[in-house]
Amino acid sequence: MILRCFALALAGVVLSAPNTRAAGTAAAPDFKEFQQVVREHLAGATDESVNKAAVDGLLVALKGRVMVITNTEVKSTNTAPLVSRQSVFDSTIGYVRISQVEEGLAGAIERQVNEMGVSNKLSGLILDLRYAAGDDYTASAKAVDLFLKTEMPLLNAGKGLVNSQEKTNAIRLPVVALVNGETGAAAEAVAAVLRQTGAGLVIGGRTAGRAGVTTDFKLSSGQTLRIVTAPVQLGDAKPIPSTGVVPDIEVAVKADDEKDFYADSFGGTVKQGILGKGASTNTTAVARSGKRVRVTEADLVKEKRGDGDFEAITNARVKSEVEVPVIQDPALARAVDLLKGLAVVRQGKL
Repeated sequence: MILRCFALALAGVVLSAPNTRAAGTAAAPDFKEFQQVVREHLAGATDESVNKAAVDGLLVALKGRVMVITNTEVKSTNTAPLVSRQSVFDSTIGYVRISQVEEGLAGAIERQVNEMGVSNKLSGLILDLRYAAGDDYTASAKAVDLFLKTEMPLLNAGKGLVNSQEKTNAIRLPVVALVNGETGAAAEAVAAVLRQTGAGLVIGGRTAGRAGVTTDFKLSSGQTLRIVTAPVQLGDAKPIPSTGVVPDIEVAVKADDEKDFYADSFGGTVKQGILGKGASTNTTAVARSGKRVRVTEADLVKEKRGDGDFEAITNARVKSEVEVPVIQDPALARAVDLLKGLAVVRQGKL
């Protein structure tokens, strides 16, 4: 994979394999030898261009697990909000969109839940971790700790095992975490720990596989090479896999479509086939075709007699019967449906 990215970065270089073996299964050539041959024989190649192509190829192939950062980036403070949006769906399902998993996230989530609970009796909570940034694994543990009332092991990110705290004020709501291929590092840890502790379910696509303990190495160029040198372990000592967290319920959506849904959960018209594997197909995930005006028998009699303005009456009725917006985001719709169904089941057991 690394050499393939390197080869793609070097336009004009073709790596062939013997006819007896498929190119995809051939053993990779020695990396140093490969670079040397390219330097000596590729038309127009320079040491600088070949070196840059090799570095770019490695960074692409090892995305998120090997990073080159500048000293400015190391020292800079991220000022992006920890939570970028909160909403309530169907008057009972709380929604919190997480932008950064950094120090203070647990407090931000708790404030949002309390705020939504003032005017709504919440029956479930959705934590949207799609596209969330951040690498503070202590913040990941503290965020999950909100939903646990007993002490239990949560994770170990190279600084020792972090446990939840026994408490009487834990948020006792069913929780669903939304994830996708851009959910990485500390956001992945939130999803993984929620599931491992039984505090919540994970819905969406497989995560990025970038959770790990990092070590910084100073380079002669003045830059810093940050490498994942160990996995982050969950409370049961199992590592968060480098292949990503597999969701409990998969909702596969094309990347571009998911970005559109993320930008506007209610916007647009659902295109044929856009909902993808595992998406809800009921009215919470499919756009309605239009509003039908309800005309009564009394309205028809009045129209025949000429009593009153029939058009004015029907227009007034349309305005008074406002439709609830329809959720277009497939993963979000699936989460709302699940939590609504769970609330019905729990009420039936009371």
